[in-house]
Amino acid sequence: MVPTRTLTLVALAALLASPAWAEGGGVRPQDARPPGLVLLQERPGLGGKQAVGIYDVVADPSSPGLWRIKFWDEQPNDVKVRSETVRCSPAAPMRVTSNGAYFFLRELNPGGPITPANRIDHLVWWATCFPEQAGKDPAGLGPLARQLGYSGTLRESEQVLPGRPR
Repeated sequence: MVPTRTLTLVALAALLASPAWAEGGGVRPQDARPPGLVLLQERPGLGGKQAVGIYDVVADPSSPGLWRIKFWDEQPNDVKVRSETVRCSPAAPMRVTSNGAYFFLRELNPGGPITPANRIDHLVWWATCFPEQAGKDPAGLGPLARQLGYSGTLRESEQVLPGRPR
């Protein structure tokens, strides 16, 4: 009979081993992309492609202008999928995301300045609120944002809130 501790160590080693796809036996992250994924950004990264996108976009039935989405974060050897909330209102556009330990509530300014720090937030926001603009550079969408009723003068901010206790 194999001791329980040995079985635990074997199981842990299997989890920590290099992914099977790297040895030609499994699925690469890009091959696991879900149906309906809207790719927002794809670029070369260390070890392969990095990509982000959204899918499973569903309107919140009790709050007009509020959307629930799945955010796809693909690295060369890993994929993270997060459930997020996006609000499209001209008065208070926002994105709520998480890293597991914390929630990030980001108030956005469609039509305002785009920086490396807020680019993904705006890509997600535009793809959710105005799907026909998905994947377009948000820095070029300022005139459209103002035409749609967004002032372009809102103050962007981020609140960090504790996530689920572990």
